[in-house]
Amino acid sequence: MKNEFEITRTISPIHHPVRAFLAVAAISGSMILGAGMAFADTIHPVGTSQQASQGGFYGPGPALVTVQQAMGMRDDTPVTLKGHIVQSLGDEEYLFKDATGTIRVEIDHKLWAGIQVSPDELVEIQGEIEKEWNKTEVDVARIIKIK
Repeated sequence: MKNEFEITRTISPIHHPVRAFLAVAAISGSMILGAGMAFADTIHPVGTSQQASQGGFYGPGPALVTVQQAMGMRDDTPVTLKGHIVQSLGDEEYLFKDATGTIRVEIDHKLWAGIQVSPDELVEIQGEIEKEWNKTEVDVARIIKIK
């Protein structure tokens, strides 16, 4: 008759090479499968936008403010402005205008995403105030052409 130690030893996968291999393979497979599931949200099927598939909050963003109000806000304050982009100042810098004044805005090239606007077309920009020693501008995170 076998004692308790001998029974455990004969069942343990560590002492049997095939069982040990199967145990390691099962654990590794579940880890790989779990990692794959963790990244499943980053796959974007053809014809869907990355933003739509990422999910997140859907609702009102920063409050709509005027250029005059934006000029008096603190650094890094989120803002939404409606108005017109009236001039390119070079590279990613533009002049934005509404009924209360003008402000510099920085719009990264990738944010345009094929949107074309002229000075007479209304746009909404969302971003945050960037204050430096002698200037205030908006670092734009999103631009929407208003029809």
